[in-house]
Amino acid sequence: MNSQEIRKRFLKFFEKRGHAIIPSASLIPENDPSVLFNTAGMQPLVPYLLGTPHPAGKRLANIQKCVRTGDIDEIGDNTHLTFFEMMGNWSLGDYFKKESIAWSYELLTSKSEGFGLDPQRLYVTCFEGNDDAPRDEESAEIWREIFKKNNVTGERIYFMPAKNNWWQPGPNGPCGPDTEMFYDLTGKLDKGMTKDEYLKADDEQKVVEIWNNVFMEYIKKDDKVVGKLENKNVDTGSGFERVCAVLQGKTNIFDTDLFDGIFEKIDSLSNKPLTKSKRVVADHIRTSVFMIAEGVTPSNTDRGYILRRLLRRAINHAEKLGIKPGSILLIAEIVIEKYKDVYPNLFNKKETIKQEIEKEEQKFRNTLSKGMKEFEKITDFKPEEIFNLYQSYGFPIELTIELALEKGIKIEKQEVEELFKKHQELSRTGAEKKFKGGLGDTSEMSVKYHTATHLLHQALRDVLGSSVRQRGSNITPERLRFDFEHPKKMTPEEKKLVEEIVNEKIEEKLPMNKITLPKAEAEKVGALHFFGEEYGNEVDVYFSGKNLETAYSKEFCGGPHVKNTGDLNGKFKILKEEAVSAGVRRIKAVLE
Repeated sequence: MNSQEIRKRFLKFFEKRGHAIIPSASLIPENDPSVLFNTAGMQPLVPYLLGTPHPAGKRLANIQKCVRTGDIDEIGDNTHLTFFEMMGNWSLGDYFKKESIAWSYELLTSKSEGFGLDPQRLYVTCFEGNDDAPRDEESAEIWREIFKKNNVTGERIYFMPAKNNWWQPGPNGPCGPDTEMFYDLTGKLDKGMTKDEYLKADDEQKVVEIWNNVFMEYIKKDDKVVGKLENKNVDTGSGFERVCAVLQGKTNIFDTDLFDGIFEKIDSLSNKPLTKSKRVVADHIRTSVFMIAEGVTPSNTDRGYILRRLLRRAINHAEKLGIKPGSILLIAEIVIEKYKDVYPNLFNKKETIKQEIEKEEQKFRNTLSKGMKEFEKITDFKPEEIFNLYQSYGFPIELTIELALEKGIKIEKQEVEELFKKHQELSRTGAEKKFKGGLGDTSEMSVKYHTATHLLHQALRDVLGSSVRQRGSNITPERLRFDFEHPKKMTPEEKKLVEEIVNEKIEEKLPMNKITLPKAEAEKVGALHFFGEEYGNEVDVYFSGKNLETAYSKEFCGGPHVKNTGDLNGKFKILKEEAVSAGVRRIKAVLE
């Protein structure tokens, strides 16, 4: 079953069962200071999992674009990717365990509608219980009935501790037990296994997780369950690439048809059989294409830092493969072609993607040229000198180590890596932090700053013109940060005028209202929306004013907001206005 068919079957399966198919949200999370990219399928839906009604209803399904870079050094093995897609379906206070588990089994095993996997090779885990919640006998009993009804014999249900079968985004927020489905890759483990045999098979990767159902019914505060959610929610899903590997009988994700054409192009450009380097190039170029399509440009901070690191690692490995300068553009074109039907934005941004990759490659090659001159000056290869070569000239540490080895000098990589890790912690400002969920912080001040960004966005358009478009925001209880398109530095007069407008709207005490509209109608009334974001057929529009026609600001948004701009209760002040990248500016502001 090819990836196109898997994608189609999954969405059709849940659509037939009453789920609205919603588009993937942007890779860039809106108003989430905890992470730079969406790292899980449920992440853009957290406000709705917390109780905000979704415009599309209570049953949802989609395939969400995600990026994770915490395991970047693992890229090249059989399972790790930086860009990946998550298939998922959700119940927002609608169905719960019985329907969810039954549909998951049906999706995995049905030959007519699902993936047609052999049910005799399926194993499941359930939550064993602890002080937070009891043993999940309900899920286990549902599984027993399903296996009995379908003549699936042998021991194949195992109770596991919270570290395996309990989901929570952090010490605070919605949480609950999950049940996970595993599939035997060998085709020989179809008679059932004892728990010890299952654990051994899992450790040896003879069974692989293929689906996961999270039952969100609890709420945690300070890492302790303090009660139950008003609605019982279900969050299910699995990695699209992993499912493709299993259904296509592959032992690693790079051998699936998702990488067809990409590796053929790399092979045609390379003269060296370095499998890991080929996988790194394929993965990093694929991820970079998606990032650039959503407005990310290479820089030394935040998302731009991640993109720059991916592109430079790709170029470095392309060098090892003997790929000529400028040729990685040809690999990027294959990625765009492969995904253009699913994500048309890639094709629409084709020239921009190519330009950014080309510019970054030229910069990096200049860096390599300068760095080589400095490398030749190093005599004792102390960790500080090697790190300084990276920090000052962008010269890759792994390249320094390899070149030193050619001179017969062995460098203690661990000491250099410690310095490098400290630098990463500072430079990417939280890129490797674990996802905390949704707005990351729904404190009173964060909600106020969220509303203030709407007023700021419109004020910037009033002062600088309608070409201003939001490129990202980051909100904490201490301040707001707002990125926007604008070609030049703001003048002191422009900043002062923006402040005056926002403060005027705070003093006017405008009510903050919400209306749900068809997307086309929302665009017609002039509602602004987040750069690079994709939306469903219906959207929530928050506006400041008594009615939509006379409102000051109008934006597509999932909330939350204050009830009235007067609730901001402070004087809006711009602390800093600076460049982020070419054509993108950043404002940091507070309510004093």
